[in-house]
Amino acid sequence: MFQTTLFYLAVAVSTLFGVKGQSISDPTEIQSFLDNFNSQAQAVFYKQSEVSWTYYTNITDYNQKLMLDEQLMSAKFSQEAYRNATRFNLTVMTQEDRRLFIKIMDIGTAAQTNETKLAYLNKVQSDMETIYSTAKVTMPSGQRLPLDPDLTQLMATSRNYDELLAAWLGWRAESGGKMKNLYAEYVEYNNEAVKILGHADTGAYWRSWYDTPTFEDDVRALFDQLRPLYEQLHAYARRKLKQIYGNDKFPSSGHIPAHLLGNMWAQQWSSLIDELTPYKGKPTLDVTDEMVRQNYTAIRIFQTADDFFKSLGMIPMPDTFWDKSLLEKPQDGREVVCHASAWDFYNGRDFRIKQCTVITAEDLETAHHEMGHIEYFLQYKDQPVSFRDGANPGFHEAVGDVISLSVQTPEHMHSIGLIPTVSNDTESDINFLMSMALQKIAFLPFGYLIDQWRWSVFRGETTPEKYNEEWWNLRCRYQGISSPVPLTSSDFDPGAKYHIPAGVPYIRYFVSFVIQFQFHKALCDEANYRGPLHRCDIYNSKPAGTLLSNMLKLGSSKPWPEAMNLLTRQRKMDAQPLMDYFKPLLEYLRQENGNDYGWHPICPTDPTEIQEFLDNYSSKAQILVPRLRESAWNYETNITNDNKELYLEEQGVVSKFKQEAYENATKFNLTAMTPRNRRIFDNIMTIGTAAQTNVTKLSNLNKLISDMTIVYSTAKVTMPSGKTLPLYPDLIQFMAKSRNYDELLAAWLRWRVETGGKMKQMYAEYVELSNEALKILGHADTGAYWRSWYDTPTFEDDVRALLDQIRPLYEQLHAYARRKLKQIYGNDKFPYSGHIPAHLLGNLWGEQLISLLKELTPYKGKPKIDVTDEMVRQNYTALRIFQTADDFFKSLGMIPMPETFWEKSLFEKPKDGRQVVCHPSAWDFFNGRDFRIKMCTMITAEQLQIAHHEMGHIQYYMHYKDQPISFRGGANPGFQEAIGDTIALSVQSPEHMHSIGLLPTVGNDTEYDINFLMSMALEKIVFLPFAYLIDQWRWSVFRGDTPPEKYNEHWWNLRCKYQGISSPVPLNSSDFDPGTKFHIPAGAPYIRYFVSLVLQFQFHKALCDEAGYRGPLHRCDIYNSKPAGTLLSNMLKLGASEPWPEAMYLLTGQYKMDARPLVDYFKPLLEYLRRENGNDYGWYPVCPTFASTC
Repeated sequence: MFQTTLFYLAVAVSTLFGVKGQSISDPTEIQSFLDNFNSQAQAVFYKQSEVSWTYYTNITDYNQKLMLDEQLMSAKFSQEAYRNATRFNLTVMTQEDRRLFIKIMDIGTAAQTNETKLAYLNKVQSDMETIYSTAKVTMPSGQRLPLDPDLTQLMATSRNYDELLAAWLGWRAESGGKMKNLYAEYVEYNNEAVKILGHADTGAYWRSWYDTPTFEDDVRALFDQLRPLYEQLHAYARRKLKQIYGNDKFPSSGHIPAHLLGNMWAQQWSSLIDELTPYKGKPTLDVTDEMVRQNYTAIRIFQTADDFFKSLGMIPMPDTFWDKSLLEKPQDGREVVCHASAWDFYNGRDFRIKQCTVITAEDLETAHHEMGHIEYFLQYKDQPVSFRDGANPGFHEAVGDVISLSVQTPEHMHSIGLIPTVSNDTESDINFLMSMALQKIAFLPFGYLIDQWRWSVFRGETTPEKYNEEWWNLRCRYQGISSPVPLTSSDFDPGAKYHIPAGVPYIRYFVSFVIQFQFHKALCDEANYRGPLHRCDIYNSKPAGTLLSNMLKLGSSKPWPEAMNLLTRQRKMDAQPLMDYFKPLLEYLRQENGNDYGWHPICPTDPTEIQEFLDNYSSKAQILVPRLRESAWNYETNITNDNKELYLEEQGVVSKFKQEAYENATKFNLTAMTPRNRRIFDNIMTIGTAAQTNVTKLSNLNKLISDMTIVYSTAKVTMPSGKTLPLYPDLIQFMAKSRNYDELLAAWLRWRVETGGKMKQMYAEYVELSNEALKILGHADTGAYWRSWYDTPTFEDDVRALLDQIRPLYEQLHAYARRKLKQIYGNDKFPYSGHIPAHLLGNLWGEQLISLLKELTPYKGKPKIDVTDEMVRQNYTALRIFQTADDFFKSLGMIPMPETFWEKSLFEKPKDGRQVVCHPSAWDFFNGRDFRIKMCTMITAEQLQIAHHEMGHIQYYMHYKDQPISFRGGANPGFQEAIGDTIALSVQSPEHMHSIGLLPTVGNDTEYDINFLMSMALEKIVFLPFAYLIDQWRWSVFRGDTPPEKYNEHWWNLRCKYQGISSPVPLNSSDFDPGTKFHIPAGAPYIRYFVSLVLQFQFHKALCDEAGYRGPLHRCDIYNSKPAGTLLSNMLKLGASEPWPEAMYLLTGQYKMDARPLVDYFKPLLEYLRRENGNDYGWYPVCPTFASTC
């Protein structure tokens, strides 16, 4: 290509040319204006060319600014020249002068008089070019490769499918993938600018350069004329490539995967000459190896090109060309625009080429092409500046290529010593024509379609969300190639080709590829050549050189048909010389291909694409999801604004990935898939709030959750004593140990203020944004989306039925605890309604009463069930707690915790002042190796149980790590929570506590049993209504049944109704007590814990049965039972690959959730409580008023 700055010039000009008056007709003033314009334009164009050259050969922000500044100044020059030119009367001028004025007024985007918009347009284009020119691809090997020469050589030489795919994908991501939004802005601003000149859009402006009203129809007709030749070449190449890569890599639609054609853009296939040469054993036509053997250098390549032009009697390259050109990629670390280009500096002396030359036959041809531009510049340098251009843009591209048609002949390669002999047999001819076709014919549909795409974009027919889809529609239709991976609307593959970000029109190359054969025939005739056109070499023909020079000297001073006629004796573009050139090859290909040619005009939807899509999704997900998890871990273990921003940024990236995956997945026909693939696709399309395509809204939603979590995790309570307490461990321990009513009330009230009290408005916004996002997926609201994970239409009814099954046991336990607590705090602290004040239950949320075990143990004097003191006495540490949990799983023959777990987990609250999210959690980093737990562990029996719970998650992760990433989850969310708790049912048994040395003796009498069951009930049964009501509240909120002003009221209505607890202080509608529980601000669904509590007893019974245990369920310990471990492992390995009832059946032999094992477990306790309580149980279903204490 050649570099022109004609329409992007800048200079500070106050008043131009001294023009006076309107509709000037005076020939003297016309000539004066033209003379002044010409002299000033040469200075302006030179300066602009110099700063552009500096930037293109040394890409820095500083050089970019210099270039952009010059572009802005140039607009002023062009604008004022335009304004002044419009004052002249064109109708009275000579034809030549009128043509000059028209060109002066053809100022392109410089017509934009809004300097801010023009500056922005120039910067957008420059930024896109910078992205392209500095892009590097990180290969799987870790190598970072720039396009030139590394990626170009890799695409040319590798025949490894996966390596080519990695390079191709990487280039798309690093170039086009980073500029889609910029391109949309470029289109908008470019269109706005050229409309000022009266053009419908930028495409119409570009087509105007051909001054042919039927131009679109003309090039379409040329392409149709050439299509049969391309179809045959495509069929031949496809068959040969299938032999290399296998049929399974090619879609049944007949398309060729785009990355297999030896070139990043599949625009030329010359690199496949070894594989596609029809007749092996003939002398090679690729002279690359011989050039290397002869120690060709970049300078010698250009000297060889210069020698050809001189042999025609044309103008030699001037000294400035050799002094100032950049012919090799700099070795000093500079970033340069390596795309080859020729430059005219508009002073009649300075002409340069910029090319990162590689010693190949292809670059030898490129050198002749670029020097053709220079020769054109040299020939028309004495024309007025406005005529220093090609007759049309295709002419400029054709001049160097017409020379290359001679240069590439075997005759010429022999004459300059690059091939030893010249064969004249038919087979050698076919081989040579194949080499030329891989360069010339392979290019034709690509050269045609690029501007078909852009014209559609400029017209507004192809909108940004359709950019990539329409790009591939055209490539599939015209080139017969297809993307090897599924497409997404956020990709921008057009930007992977230089001319798109650089804003260089491309139809010129298609035109060039047609007219160069017309030119070649005319020059061969002038050289008096007689023979087949493909063997003509005009080297040393002065008559041919004179004919060509005469046409070149015209520049753009004449309409292009006149220039064409001067050279070819015809006035139209004609593909017949090209068809004649390749006629022997077309006949050969038709014989070879038979009826095996052509492709479906629509991009393939082959069934193999399903697997390709899934593989691509998995490979990307396994890069992005670990990054997200790592950033989340960094944030939750060190809460800082920087870490928060990094986390939110990664959330945005993953959300975008999920959106794209969802959009692409919806293009597949799920009904035709296997059940397993359909399930994977369903999971991929379950993207939650990532469905929100409005980036601002999604960012705001993620930030709200993050901000609420920060409020919660950094909250501290200042007690009346002045002491400041964080939640972990201080407040937790305080609520567990204190029995001072007022102290507990102070702590409870202040926690409400410091957490929920600071996030009510945020929560209302979260609800709105979350609902909006999930409605995009077709869900009624967020609650409906959460419930969909259970894939059970009757889920709400099912969990309500389970609670009703368990309620009698809870009511009895509640009555027993209430009576004992009244003995501690006095009847006057308890309302008549039967509720228990919420702050008296040893826990901030009243979700477990295990801290009250000492007060609530039925039979005093029996051996202690709570092993906390013994753990302290034995110097248990956080690490030992987790080692104890690991030992249990290993005893079952399950997977030990890996080294990374011990190295990377956080088991204790840091002492270095970091703020952390102390809420216990287990982490899967989705790379099959990295699993961690985060927990601010305290040395208590409860924390020992929680450690087993969290390690249960890790076991689940490790067992399903080899499933597709979409199946790496629990069979349903409750399963994920149940695994560790199932193990903990064994761990907490007296038998197990004794076996690991934490209980000195094990009692076997009824009283001991009741004490043990009481300890378990204070943890398990107390939790059930709390676990049930949290999402009852949220579902109501998400449905809109509970508006913000009713948040707190409805929260306490549910707590009073289901838990039988009440607020110890009057309620206020501005309070937000739900926010005092971590899962509310964190947006973590909670019904899973209720489900888990039911499931764990079903699982426990099944595992005890498998272990051969016979006895009461509450005394079963499966420690050391390999059969139980195998049964559990087999279920865990399924992950989410089967519907949860199937996983349930594999483990338990039944398909439904059932509370009977739980009820059976606690049956002895229920009988005891009924005897103890008599009729003193239950509470009013509504909250008490504050005049109703006993």
